[in-house]
Amino acid sequence: MATSLLEIVDRGDGEVVLQRADSDSEPLLTVSFSDEARIYISDNSLEVAKAMIQAGIQAAAVILERGDGGVEVPDPPRILH
Repeated sequence: MATSLLEIVDRGDGEVVLQRADSDSEPLLTVSFSDEARIYISDNSLEVAKAMIQAGIQAAAVILERGDGGVEVPDPPRILH
């Protein structure tokens, strides 16, 4: 994949997206907060989404380094609480 500048955008409706800054293409990642979650995290949805995105990128890098990139996700997907 070609290197491009990415940006995190708070859409203001409970959605925060990671997208290419130089393109109008579909977001690469979307974090959606329910109304209840937005009440709980108050005005910190952007900061929480940034932390979630960073953790996901770090986890993906570890998986790729281990060579587990080809592992299929079980059906139905696991839910971690």
